[in-house]
Order: sequence, then structure tokens, then C-alpha cells
Amino acid sequence: MLVLWCPDWPAVAAVAAAGAPLTKPAAVFLANRVVACTAVARKNGVRRGMRRREAESKCPELGVFGVDDGRDARLFENVARAVEELVVGLEVVRPGLIAVPVAGAAGYFGGEHPLAEKLLDQVAAVAGVECQVGVAEGLFGATIAARHGEFVSPGETARFLAPLRVTELDQPDVERKELVDLLTRLGLKTLGAFAELTERDVMSRFALDGVLAHRLARGLSERPPLRRKPPADLTLTEEFDPVLERIDVAAFLAKNLGARFHAALADRGLACTRLGIYATTEGGEQLGRVWRCAEPLTPQGVADRVRWQFEGWLKGKRPTSGVARLRLEPEETVEGKSLQLGLWHGGNRSEDDELTTERAARAFVRVQGLLGPEGVVTPILDGGRDPAGRVRLIPWGDPREPVSPPDATWPGRLPAPSPATVLEQPVPVRIVDEQGVPVGITSRKQLTAPPCRLSVTGGPPRTVLDWAGPWPVAASRRAATPQQARLQLLLAAAGQDNADEAVLVLCSGTENPVWTVEGIYD
Repeated sequence: MLVLWCPDWPAVAAVAAAGAPLTKPAAVFLANRVVACTAVARKNGVRRGMRRREAESKCPELGVFGVDDGRDARLFENVARAVEELVVGLEVVRPGLIAVPVAGAAGYFGGEHPLAEKLLDQVAAVAGVECQVGVAEGLFGATIAARHGEFVSPGETARFLAPLRVTELDQPDVERKELVDLLTRLGLKTLGAFAELTERDVMSRFALDGVLAHRLARGLSERPPLRRKPPADLTLTEEFDPVLERIDVAAFLAKNLGARFHAALADRGLACTRLGIYATTEGGEQLGRVWRCAEPLTPQGVADRVRWQFEGWLKGKRPTSGVARLRLEPEETVEGKSLQLGLWHGGNRSEDDELTTERAARAFVRVQGLLGPEGVVTPILDGGRDPAGRVRLIPWGDPREPVSPPDATWPGRLPAPSPATVLEQPVPVRIVDEQGVPVGITSRKQLTAPPCRLSVTGGPPRTVLDWAGPWPVAASRRAATPQQARLQLLLAAAGQDNADEAVLVLCSGTENPVWTVEGIYD
């Protein structure tokens, strides 16, 4: 197998989408850590896993971008088209990585090295990006060979992998960080040392995930070759009227298609590892791409690849008309036993609970069909300093992944507990001391006097029974903001039938302080 690899593709795609030159350093961040960076940034000391503040201190001119899988897949479609002009049967493993069968193409172009030179020149001329090529047996071996620019002879893959560090097992599409850390602590620092263990010992110590990694270290594929062709009735075909011309509509429909496609396979006890996505436009154009996956696809994985492919088709070299027909075809399937365990959440929930959850999910999807993807959202607690900034609303069906680490150190963050209700629009109030003089904050973020009464405009004053704070709010480094501090107040009940109430207030400014209520505690 031949693998074509575009180094640092997320960073390269981000720079290309922004229209910036690759000569300037740039990095892509997730949860405030570097996940990819350009070669120029790496020369300045930026590394994967580095915190943003450290990366910017090493490279002050660093361009900062967020993770965007759709952007990466859309721009990588240009690379796939360039490769497809020379070879057939290519498979996109992930944005930045393409696998192709080498035998037929190498024979046509006169060998593996002439084929690699043709591909490198073709991608540089058509897509304008640099890439590396490697040849070896199996997807894992060929991927590692591409990263080292090696052409491994048949039968030599295990010998090629043996001296490499065991960290090579941790790939972007299949994370094995915990396994790699454990192997390193046990003294198995190279793939060869790990491969020398017997499969029985690996199974007893590392379970199934360790056995799969052990096969890769030995130069084998994760799974034996599957000779059986998937049944034709597992192919899912969908007609669109009106035709699809917008990416947001295609992304929404992909969720439903992914769930149906996965459910049909699960009924047969199967899971898909190579997904064919084929489309026919209203004008009769035929579009197609095969995605190869290291692990069996989940419903979300199917939906993601359909969405990425539509972004590549509709935002790249657009077809002359919209997509009228879509066909999802399982090019390769495996037994789905390991995947089916996740369907029952570990067996801790009853069948009635599962049916209720499934019905609720279908109802949410129907509501989204009426109101749009933003019509149904679920909250997720993310990193941040203020209560409103810590809560993000995620559209139903989208990955619930935090952007910032919620357990990180955030200067100025309030101590627990957080207010139960965070007001969408803060309410202006007036806070005075015992003499009726407005309370403010000093330049040192201290109160000018103990608060005594709080009143909303047009409402009666309420006595402050107790208070805590103030907690200074960290000023923004990018914009000039007034000095701010937060205060927790316990207010006396407004009437005999009401209870005491705790609120969170914010003071802005020192000379003419402005107080607002941000949240209410239960």
C-alpha cells in the first residue's frame, strides 16, 4: 500500500483558508493546547501539546486558529482530486492522509519510485501543497513509512518498525496514549520490544486494544483481510427534492443518514470500516469518494464523513448543479461486537430507559427539522471565568467536546458553588451603605464601604443580611476594560411568604460604579 501524507495538514489548511502565507508561523489549538503547527512555528520552538501561552511566548507572531474538521476535509478534497488524476482506488483515511493500492499504478508508471515522483509533482502543481510518500504492507506500516519517506520491501515491514519508538502507536485517528504510557513505564520503549511479547501475554495484560496494537507493532494489519463482499441491501440510497446545494442542510441530513446506515449494519451484527460516499447531481455528474477508517464507524463518524465530503464537493470545485441522489455503501465490514457494547451503555440501563431515550432523540431531530439545527441545544460546562462564559450550548447531535479545559486555573473565577440561574440580560441595581452612600470599589479592588441595601430601579430596597467578596475580574489583554469585581449578597426576604435570596452582583468602574445582578442562587 502507498500512503501520501501532507504534514501538519490542520495548520496548513487553516492558513490556506485564512489566505495567509505559509511562511508565517501558525498553530491550531484545541482546549488551549497545540494540536498542529506549521514547520515555521516548529522552528521557533512550538510543539504539539504545548499550552497557548507558552507557544505565544516562544513565537509572539504565531497565528492562532481553532480546530475545524470541515475546513480540513474541504481543502483536502483538492489534494484527493490531484491524486485521483493519476491513480484509481484511492481511499481518504483522514484529512491529510490518502492510501492507494500500489501494485497496478506502480506497474503502469514503471515502479514505485517513479509513481511517487509523479504524485509529489502532481499534488504540488494542482493543490499547491507539499507531501511525503511511503510504501509498506498494511495501512499502519505505510503511514509510518510516509512520515519517514521510506519504501519498505515486501516482508520487511516488521523489521522497519522494530527500532521505532512505541509512541508511533498513538495516531490522530486512533488515540492510544494510555497504552503507550503504560508500555513506556514497563520498559517497552520500541515497537520491536512490544512485538516480541506473545499475543497471549498481551491479551491477558492489555486486553483487546493491546492485541490490536500488538498486531500493528508486528507489521500486521489490525484485522485479517475480509474476502466477503458486504450484502447489497446494506447500501443506503437517498433522493433529494429539492436538490442539495447548501452545506448546512447537508450536515443536518447527514445525522439522520448516519444513524440509519449504522442501524442497518448493527441489525446484521456488522460495522463499517470503509465507507463509500457516492453522489449524483441533477445534471448527471457522478461524484464519489471512499473513506477508510482504522476503527469501526459510529453513527456520528458516518455523519461526519458525509458532512466533510459535502463540504469538499460544494465549497471546492463545485458541480454544475445540486446533489439529487446520495448513496452510502459499506465497502468493507467487520463484526460489530465491540461496537455493540456501547449501544447499551455498559448494560446499566433498562430496555425501557433505552426506548425512552431513543424516542426523545427522534423527537429532537423532528424539532430540528422544523426549527433548524439550533432549535434544540444542550448545555456543556466549559472553561471560563464568569458564570455565563462557562456554559456553551451545543446543537443536538453535535459532539459535546469542551473547547477549554474546565479544570484549568482561571484567574478571577468565582469559588463554588456557581449560581443556579444566570441571567441572559444582567439587571441594573443600586447598592448603598448604612448612610445611603453608593458603594463602589477602589483601585485595589476593595469595597469603599460594607453594603447595606440593594434596590432595583423602581423597586423597594432590600436589606443585605450578609455578603462575601469581592472577587476581582481579570482584565482582558486585548481590550481596555474598566476595573470589575464580583460580590455575593444574601438579601432579606421581600415579603412574609418569601424566603431569603442570594444573588451574584458585578461592579464595573471605580469613579462611577455600575452594579448589575448576574445570577441568582437557589
